[in-house]
Amino acid sequence: MLKSLQTRLVLIPAAVMGAAGSAMAAVPADVTTALTDLKADALVVATAVLVAIVAIYAFKFIRKGL
Repeated sequence: MLKSLQTRLVLIPAAVMGAAGSAMAAVPADVTTALTDLKADALVVATAVLVAIVAIYAFKFIRKGL
């Protein structure tokens, strides 16, 4: 009886995951384009932030040395 219950408890989540994994939908082209544009914009913002951090650190380093 316990073995049967354990088997059922293992099979139920496996069946749910199997059903969820097979449900795939096509992504519209507009969404793909928007994500590509977002990626490019995020890269520009991240680069600007990194440059600002490096500039602040360099400025502090130069002031400390003088």
